[in-house]
Amino acid sequence: FGELFGARAEYVWWKTDEWQSTLGYSFFTTYNNDIPKFNVIDHLGSLGVARKMLLGEHPAVLGAQYSWDTLALDGKEFLTRHTGTASLVVLGSEMHLTQVFVRYQNKDFAATTEPRPVRQEERDANNYMAGFLHFMRFAQDKHFLKAGWQLDYDDTGGANYEYLGHRFSVGGQYTLPWAAVRLKYDLDAHLRAYGNKNSLFPSYAPGTRRRQDEEITNVLRAEVPLPASLTLAGEYQSTMGRSNLEIFDYTRNVFSLVLSWSY
Repeated sequence: FGELFGARAEYVWWKTDEWQSTLGYSFFTTYNNDIPKFNVIDHLGSLGVARKMLLGEHPAVLGAQYSWDTLALDGKEFLTRHTGTASLVVLGSEMHLTQVFVRYQNKDFAATTEPRPVRQEERDANNYMAGFLHFMRFAQDKHFLKAGWQLDYDDTGGANYEYLGHRFSVGGQYTLPWAAVRLKYDLDAHLRAYGNKNSLFPSYAPGTRRRQDEEITNVLRAEVPLPASLTLAGEYQSTMGRSNLEIFDYTRNVFSLVLSWSY
């Protein structure tokens, strides 16, 4: 069991009829009651720019964002990431909206042990991703359905972590007729095929098996609008990781209560 806390702020510092630029900062931390050495603290800063345009007769928004974040584990620097994303959102009709995107991310893991791990266990990586997300919207966005797909490739320094992945996502929102309560559900499936035989596992026959992972995440969320532009949300998230190398199997359940304010 544990607790988590997060905060996020965004500021639109430049805006015209066609252009907009946003500065952002977010903070996230978790506390594990039983295993405090796995406590996590993450700081993220971002800069984004977007331009409104027309593609034929369809309104569209072309955007780009750069973000930098640093993650600490047990109070010590663990991971630093530089991420660049480009996206295009097209409003096909009042009902249909489609987003396509590409992303590059550099991941730099801190040296946490001496001597350093063997070469095959190096996790520093360049990650490349492309995908799309499509929405079907109803009743002026009170209700919607969505589905998407992503392809990503993690080019790691160590052969044990290089993979090609497919991520499938579906979800939706339904707004109740009373109190404007929003009910949401999201399903995410990330399937990863590792290209090299793992040099360490299984422990009884290392170097004989290529790792195959399935990570399934279900999220249930209810949002209640409150006065003064506040929103109270309750969320349950269940993640099941399954692998042909049993050491990478895991199950995680997270319950969250979030109070947000927009202005």
